[in-house]
Amino acid sequence: MTNDSISKHFEIAKEQYAGLGIDTDKAIKQLDSINISLHCWQTDDVGGFETPDSILEGGGIQATGNYPGKARSIEQLKQDINKVMSLLPGKQRLNLHAIYGDFNREKIDRNQIEVKHFQTWIDWAKEHKTGLDFNPTCFSHPFANDGFTLSGKNERIRQFWIEHIKRTRTIAAEMGRQLGTPAINNIWIPDGSKDTPIDRHTHRLLLKQSLDEIFKEEFRVFLFIESSLFEHCGNLLESLFFCLARKVVVSHSCLRFAGKCFK
Repeated sequence: MTNDSISKHFEIAKEQYAGLGIDTDKAIKQLDSINISLHCWQTDDVGGFETPDSILEGGGIQATGNYPGKARSIEQLKQDINKVMSLLPGKQRLNLHAIYGDFNREKIDRNQIEVKHFQTWIDWAKEHKTGLDFNPTCFSHPFANDGFTLSGKNERIRQFWIEHIKRTRTIAAEMGRQLGTPAINNIWIPDGSKDTPIDRHTHRLLLKQSLDEIFKEEFRVFLFIESSLFEHCGNLLESLFFCLARKVVVSHSCLRFAGKCFK
């Protein structure tokens, strides 16, 4: 398809939208002022850079990390993102997962990540005059194999994930401070079970306790904004997930918790 052909088809579509009372030129101009947060993991199927070969292992996600032609280094990833941003209209920012840190081929576990592991990303964002958003990575790890992170009954594992998310909050706040635009830190919680457990209540209490500990430290709102997403990541965790997350945590418990914490 040539540029001339694209232009002709656009004019036809523009005419059709005008018939519905839609001013496409005005709509496109409005879009130019909206920041879209691009997912960095679209370039490599959520492989990240924790391991040199970027292999996905551990529970909580269905992606394989086997995207053909995927970026295999941070520099390649940045090149791909730069290309995408050059082709997109409007303004974009970049959404990073914690496994995309610049670890310099060292084994850094998720409860050990620091701002320094993301400074090259912050510098890249400064250079391109854009913002960064952030995500804890609570999947693809041996400590996510049983389907539970913040709501798990294994105290050692639960504390591991609490520490991980605490550190992502600190990193997101520093991103916002250095870039002058608040970073959205999206706490993505994949907890759930495909089986119907006898004890659901304990998991709910443990999740609340975990979130209480995570949000104990307060940050200024202009540094970063927090959001929480409860999702099963494609692993068919219907039974407990439906009872734990959709029916109770999101609809009731999480709304009450958010109201209490003003999150």
